[in-house]
Amino acid sequence: MDTAEHVFASLAAAALLAFAAQPAAAAPASAWAALPDWSGVWQMQGSTIFDESTRSGPPGRAGAAGVREHPPYNAKWEERYLKNIQGVVDGGLPDPLTYCGVPAGMPRMLNQPDGYEWIVTPGEVWQTTENASGVRRIYTDGRGHPANLPLSYNGHSIGHWEGDTLVVETVGMRADGVIDRTGVQLSDQRKVVERIRKIDPETIEDQLTITDPEALTGPWTAVKRFKKQPAGTYIFDYACAENNRNPVDENGRTITLDAEGNPLHD
Repeated sequence: MDTAEHVFASLAAAALLAFAAQPAAAAPASAWAALPDWSGVWQMQGSTIFDESTRSGPPGRAGAAGVREHPPYNAKWEERYLKNIQGVVDGGLPDPLTYCGVPAGMPRMLNQPDGYEWIVTPGEVWQTTENASGVRRIYTDGRGHPANLPLSYNGHSIGHWEGDTLVVETVGMRADGVIDRTGVQLSDQRKVVERIRKIDPETIEDQLTITDPEALTGPWTAVKRFKKQPAGTYIFDYACAENNRNPVDENGRTITLDAEGNPLHD
């Protein structure tokens, strides 16, 4: 390379670095004005049974013996679910949240009886949870899913706005957890599509459609709703490991302890 070419290349490289160092242009005021107001603290409504519309069995919460849902499972995954249902009865449901150190993941993070916040910007929406101080990022800037996406608890979410409805697609979720304590599980091939909107001033509704070519014979739909909490409500971080009363014994059974550390059941 001669001197002139070297100088040109150096100037071009400097220009690229200078361009890269510039802050991203701020979104115009009109982009902010078009966004819905989801400010405040919200709380999930209903029980922690993920899909109340298909539940059966005796009255009770997720984790009560005999309570189940009816996802459109194929035979292999229905058998797996039945084993988990029996695991609930036996006290041995393989629920990673028992260890109080892993995130709930998607879509279970939408099914926690705690506080939620949405931070809505023109290029990105954050959903934060009081449970485990979780953060989910939904990119609305037009990007796609990355190639060779590594699996993670919350997966990778991209979305776009259709009026005041946020349409979200999430892929790349791990398969080593449960969706709720009835023992519902899905594979890492699942895709979750959501339509999130405010249906009245006090309620955000999230309509979910889940497809999973490995576990399901067709789409599984569920609806979660979140109620706005009074003004002045705050979310506080907490770690259940600081008061973990659900150790697992050598046989894989989950034990519930009282405040003195004594088992509440045999």
